[in-house]
Amino acid sequence: MTTRYGRHLIGTALLAAACAANAQPYPSKMIRMIVPFAPGGNTDIIARAISQKMTEDLGQTVVIDNRGGAASTLGTDLAAKAAPDGYTLLMVSSAHVINPAVWKKLPYDSVKDFAPVTLVANVPNSLCVHPSVPAKTVKELVTLARAKPEQLTYATPGRGTSSHLAIEMLSFATNIKLIHVPYKGVGPAAIDLVAGHVHMMFASMPTTMPHVNTGRLRMIAQAGSERSAAARNVPTMIEQGLKDFVVISGFGMFAPAGTPRPVIDRVYAAVKKSINHPDINASLASQGAEPVANTPDEYDRYNRTEIARWVDVARKAAVQPE
Repeated sequence: MTTRYGRHLIGTALLAAACAANAQPYPSKMIRMIVPFAPGGNTDIIARAISQKMTEDLGQTVVIDNRGGAASTLGTDLAAKAAPDGYTLLMVSSAHVINPAVWKKLPYDSVKDFAPVTLVANVPNSLCVHPSVPAKTVKELVTLARAKPEQLTYATPGRGTSSHLAIEMLSFATNIKLIHVPYKGVGPAAIDLVAGHVHMMFASMPTTMPHVNTGRLRMIAQAGSERSAAARNVPTMIEQGLKDFVVISGFGMFAPAGTPRPVIDRVYAAVKKSINHPDINASLASQGAEPVANTPDEYDRYNRTEIARWVDVARKAAVQPE
């Protein structure tokens, strides 16, 4: 028969064991990185590139978990509801800051439900046309669109994406009317643009550069604040007269809200070391991606600013939330 003193000793031992377990250095097991898109897209490519080096630095395997669907909201919601222990991370694209502008109700709060880790990379969008389109500058494209109202078509990976809102920004700024052709992803949209089934598309540079380099597409503008090293000969939208026209896809990492700050700092250090590796850095740069690795606090400010900016863009372009 166990005495009160015996039960006390057992309880003390169990508490000590629990404390010891909780005191294990992070990380002590596999880490899951949720990518809220199907494999093969830009978010997935960047996540897989840095996960390899993160695994080496953290000493634990970082596994990619693709959970695509509903404009990235399914996988993002899964991450928001995960345990805040550092063993679930989330890699996002610009969809994270655009969704609040185009969805009436999200299953999570885009700011409060996440702990920012870092902005991994910025990727400028590019405005590309099929070679059959007789326009080599934005001005020539606008002139053509005005001469043929509602005849030129543009592809996007779907309503409410950065590609869609970028064209809406252009249409609003230049008073032109184009026909929207949405696809179920950037891959199918790019395929149809290369085939000449649509006339133009705004898309991130890693998507368009392979086709531009082979002459299957013509890039008439890039939408960074300055020219990317991957396309030095192509002027920006700002250089072509469109003030403040910057459309950049920010690929960043979050953890669930409540994740301890020491854990956030450890993950941040691993990401920063990963993208500073010469091989990873060169790979990103060759695709038009600019490695960033800002601090968690800087990334928090970035997200709040970008959400507000896209809400304003959607309002001005009369894009109604659904």
